[in-house]
Amino acid sequence: MAAPTSRKFLGRLSLPERTFVIDALRTETVGGVILLVAAIVALVLANTPLSGVYGDIRDFSFGPQALHLHLSVASWATDGLLTIFFFVAGIELKRELVAGELRDPKAAALPVIAAVCGMVVPALVYVIVSVSGGGSLKGWAVPTATDIAFALAVLAVIGTALPAALRAFLLTLAVVDDLGAIVIIAIFFTQHINFVALILSVAALALFWLLHRKGVRTAWIYVPLAVVIWALMHASGVHATIAGVAMGLMLRCTVREGEERSPAERVEHRVRPVSAGVAVPLFALFAAGVPLSGGAVADVFTRPETLGVVLGLVVGKAVGVFGGSWCAARFTRAELNEDLAWADVFAVAALAGIGFTVSLLIDELAFLGDPTLAEEVKAAVLIGSLTAALFAGILLKLRNTKYQRLCQEEERDEDMDGIPDIYELDSPAYHLRMAAIHEAKAAEHRRLAEVAAANDSSDDGPA
Repeated sequence: MAAPTSRKFLGRLSLPERTFVIDALRTETVGGVILLVAAIVALVLANTPLSGVYGDIRDFSFGPQALHLHLSVASWATDGLLTIFFFVAGIELKRELVAGELRDPKAAALPVIAAVCGMVVPALVYVIVSVSGGGSLKGWAVPTATDIAFALAVLAVIGTALPAALRAFLLTLAVVDDLGAIVIIAIFFTQHINFVALILSVAALALFWLLHRKGVRTAWIYVPLAVVIWALMHASGVHATIAGVAMGLMLRCTVREGEERSPAERVEHRVRPVSAGVAVPLFALFAAGVPLSGGAVADVFTRPETLGVVLGLVVGKAVGVFGGSWCAARFTRAELNEDLAWADVFAVAALAGIGFTVSLLIDELAFLGDPTLAEEVKAAVLIGSLTAALFAGILLKLRNTKYQRLCQEEERDEDMDGIPDIYELDSPAYHLRMAAIHEAKAAEHRRLAEVAAANDSSDDGPA
């Protein structure tokens, strides 16, 4: 009996999956650069004479009190704008489960194990550091998240190429991280529940699902309904971002007869730029503005809660993602893609230590009753993410020549049919097209050789 073929870890993606990953991450990269700019602007505003104006704007409250929606600008950004972010995360998760890397349990095992270890180990690092220093355990979940947009912005800034397999691995890590964050927020940061509002929110969600199932496509119906679902979820005591996730998971990701794209893909195509380019940067603008004096930076490395966050992001993420990947590959006998090395996996694992958006959100929820500590932990998130970015940037830059070569091979399309050649090596038609192209080139070179020979003969003739 033939021996079973071993599976590839970080192997070549299918062409549709590769196309989706590249398109999705292109939007996230642009959004990540905007996010980076927003974070820098917030830090500048918080550390200049404009800090007073910045604080007044951030704390200004508006909205109907009767509906429990008289919120500060910062709270509207956290509870409102991030709902759009988690809506897109819900769509991504649904797509991964239905048509992406997570649809096959065997193929999904490695990235899922890596992502779970990349959440558990940072949490353990935080707990160990905090317990040993006598600090609070409330922030254990802060260093568990990966910010895909910020990570891609770092790649764009340092000019590092990344093969499609590594980009897909990073995206899968972020999707599973988002799922973990959703579970953490729903379970650990829901204290008081208004069951009437929760039941009404679930009923509105059921109506959303029914309308979608019936094929209704009018945005004028879905947008007001989504606002009602969000408001009821907010009033219920469950964090309002869960409403976004729930609606995202309800969208159909499969293509039916007569459709070019699924409803989830159409909606994601419209909403992702809003999420990446507007919602998340505005959240960062009002969440990342913390004072960073010399003393405040020094305190990050002396207080157990803040030190736990920094070490969780920088050390815990790298060790967790890499260790989970290696162990999963070792015990499932999966072979690493021969074009890559474990050093590449470690570099991506270090890049996963950039935990910005969701880390800041969890920080605000974890230390809701201690705003001073919450601000210090925000500083720790910024410092930890920056350190992880620099560390990963160095590791990736050292391998960038190889990455550029792999990316060029992935993009090469010599027969100019719109499909990368690497996906057509088993196609007879591709080789026939290439043979015709080379024959045409050979015929042209023979013609040029004859012309050159005739010119040489005329030059050597009698004067």
